[in-house]
Amino acid sequence: MKKTSIFLLLIFLILLVALFFYWQSNRYSKDILKIEIIAPEKVEAGERFEYTLRLKNNGQVRLEKPELIFQAPEECILEDHQELRITKEIEDIYPGEERTYSFIARLFAPREKTLKAEASLSYNPKNLQSRYESKTSFTSQISFVPITFEFDLPSRAEEKGTLSFSINYFSNIEYLLENLRVRIQYPQNFNFLSSSPEALDQSEWMLPSLYQASGGKIEIRGNLEGSQGQEKVFRASLGFIKDGKFLTLKETSQSVKITESSLYLSCLINNSQKYTASAGEMLHYNIFFKNIGKSPIQKKFLFAKLEGDLFDLSTLKSIKGEFGQGDNTILWDWKNVSDLRFLDTKNEGEVEFWVELKEDIDYKVKGPKLRVIVSSGGVEEVFETKVNSKIDFKQEAYFEQEFFLNSGPLPPQIGEETEYVILWRLEDSWNDLNNVKIRADLPENVKPTGKFFPEDTSFTYDSKSGEVMWNIGEVKADQIKEKPLALAFQIKFEPDSSQFGKTPLLIKEAYLECEDVWTSKVLEKEVGGVDTTLPDDKTVGNSEGIVK
Repeated sequence: MKKTSIFLLLIFLILLVALFFYWQSNRYSKDILKIEIIAPEKVEAGERFEYTLRLKNNGQVRLEKPELIFQAPEECILEDHQELRITKEIEDIYPGEERTYSFIARLFAPREKTLKAEASLSYNPKNLQSRYESKTSFTSQISFVPITFEFDLPSRAEEKGTLSFSINYFSNIEYLLENLRVRIQYPQNFNFLSSSPEALDQSEWMLPSLYQASGGKIEIRGNLEGSQGQEKVFRASLGFIKDGKFLTLKETSQSVKITESSLYLSCLINNSQKYTASAGEMLHYNIFFKNIGKSPIQKKFLFAKLEGDLFDLSTLKSIKGEFGQGDNTILWDWKNVSDLRFLDTKNEGEVEFWVELKEDIDYKVKGPKLRVIVSSGGVEEVFETKVNSKIDFKQEAYFEQEFFLNSGPLPPQIGEETEYVILWRLEDSWNDLNNVKIRADLPENVKPTGKFFPEDTSFTYDSKSGEVMWNIGEVKADQIKEKPLALAFQIKFEPDSSQFGKTPLLIKEAYLECEDVWTSKVLEKEVGGVDTTLPDDKTVGNSEGIVK
């Protein structure tokens, strides 16, 4: 018995050692396969970008029968209408081999939302039966949604009355938005009456497809009840239906205060309730006061106080208002305004004034706005107006400069090439800007040489149209206040016989286009073309610009 036990123990040990060596020979770590997703950490909603999936076999054996799976977020649209879950059977991956697979995508979600893409690869290491899988993921955040979506609601409403308001929407996404919906969450005690266009179910609307720079509005009427002092909050979401699910793109909310006041104040600026102003323009303010009480209003004064450095008070004008030179407060006296002397219930009166905004001002505050505080008989309303960015953009041309060595005759001669450098400079902006582009057309006998600085700039030339473009993208106001953005590119000009004795254009008018982050408005600015006299190059005289 003892010998048998020893014999069985020896056999067990031999089997154990054999199993160990078999396990050692078949051991494999899935960490040997490196898999990663490369994509931007921040993207704009609707922006076209690329998910790049990179694989590398860091092991010593071939990976056989690999199957790749890529899962995009549900808020994603892949190019060519691909499914969000892509499964690919790929060729064997050899030791040391690296591969990449790309997927063109757009993400649609509210600002600051994070969206996760996932990928996995399953495979059999050579000579092994076991199936292994390696996984990875990548998260991108929505940095900006180029859509305007806001309520146009009065700030006050009577305790019991009809409320009319609208929701305005406008898309600046470079993509056709389809299957759009707007959903509204009404406050308690709001009774829906009607809308234009008609609602699907009183709180949801189907929108038409939106191209870039298109929009519209939904007008709504209803009854709102509440007690004095209550804040009633309206909330709305704009999104689209995908696979039967509502995906939100942008949200907005606004409150209405229930008031028992007999006076309701409202304001139009250049005939708009939601006006966006620009430096140097004239603003026309119409201030309306309505008796919403149950008895007449008599012998009231009305005040309007203008707050903001952008107001040029020397241009202030009002037909019946009183103010001193340089004063920022206008007074309308009931002795001069009949509707302030006596205003019957449900009647409305109006006063007005005009004021220009300053053109040349070194404005340091990001997000400029105007404030007009209107008050009468203890009732006060603040009307704020956002101001578009004032952009300082220049186009110049030089022969002598620091970027490139130019060659050719000066003055230019018929049939010979002379090189010049065009300089575009963006020197100042009050607000942050998005989608900044500068473009201009070159005359027929002017061509770029292919040299530009900085070299990593997104600069393009269309040989068919003659258009040159600088696609800048995002610009922070603080950055260009400290250091202007500049692009220099070299051109060559060969005059023909028709230009003899003239000073031809080297470059035509340049146009800057961008979106103001503060106001969500698309801004455009034009600067003039530059001819061969090179007005900005002090080393070149006017006579050296005349074609010989």
